[in-house]
Amino acid sequence: MKEISWSEFEAVELRAGTIVDVEEFPEARKPAYKIMVDFGPEIGSRRSSAQVTNLYPADELIGKQVVGVVNFPPKQIGPMRSECLVTGFYREDGCVVLAVPEQAVPNGAKLG
Repeated sequence: MKEISWSEFEAVELRAGTIVDVEEFPEARKPAYKIMVDFGPEIGSRRSSAQVTNLYPADELIGKQVVGVVNFPPKQIGPMRSECLVTGFYREDGCVVLAVPEQAVPNGAKLG
């Protein structure tokens, strides 16, 4: 494991946001959704691709708060442009469990 400095960690903008829209993403190489996350008035809404179809039906994702990285450069994923990275943990079976705040926080709240 590579160690990083405190200043490198501080440069990563981990923010809370609420999923406001979910669409199927049939063009993705691995099963995924196109999601829209509201990160509050300072950052706004951002699109992302999330490989969470095994554990989360699309309708159950709407309204769920998640933790996302909002200061990566946009990344082209097939026909869509991902504007943030929604974080999660890989289980032994390869499924992704979303990283979520334990309690509700304002959209845009910074992990610190």
